[in-house]
Amino acid sequence: MSGVSVPGLVLAGGRSSRMGRPKALLPAGAETFVGRIARTLRAGGAGSLVVVAPGADLAARIGAALADHEPPPRVVVNPDPARGQLSSLVVGLDAIDRPGVDAALVTLVDVPLVTARTVRALLDRYRRTRAPIVRPARRDAPGHGHPVVFGRPLFAALRRADPATGAKPVVRAHEAEAEDVFVDDSGAFTDIDTPDDYRRAFGAPPPPPPA
Repeated sequence: MSGVSVPGLVLAGGRSSRMGRPKALLPAGAETFVGRIARTLRAGGAGSLVVVAPGADLAARIGAALADHEPPPRVVVNPDPARGQLSSLVVGLDAIDRPGVDAALVTLVDVPLVTARTVRALLDRYRRTRAPIVRPARRDAPGHGHPVVFGRPLFAALRRADPATGAKPVVRAHEAEAEDVFVDDSGAFTDIDTPDDYRRAFGAPPPPPPA
């Protein structure tokens, strides 16, 4: 994406209460969720990568899981993850926001199966349109998936948004300008939040947490 700077931002700041262990470190094939996502974002053309973790201990474990990446993604800590997902997004935006950044490619750590082809399609659409929001969609079903590109003009609105309502009011306010990219990629719409979700996605229950 020559001339366009879009860092990747992975939100791993939730409590994973329904899964019972940190989703970022669950296996997704030969890698962890966070490792697979990081490689996918890079393969799809994202710039530098930042992962937001909910505490210093998990941040260190995520950093260790990503140590073989070149260069390793930066891992930052959300000091108050109880405030919700928007608080992790704002921490991530603060970590990536610098002169020359055009947008952020934002995804959730519980959507590990998205493909690099989808990431590339989203970034290509953003490059062509500079729309404030670019997101994956399906022609045969409602709703949107991840990742989502947020243009830099929305960063301030996201920072001002109410943590209780999250980013949705900001997205709704710019719905008319948003670009939907129709993709044939079930992974972009597959949230893995519970052990049953994991079993459906991988054909086996999640492994127990390490002792």
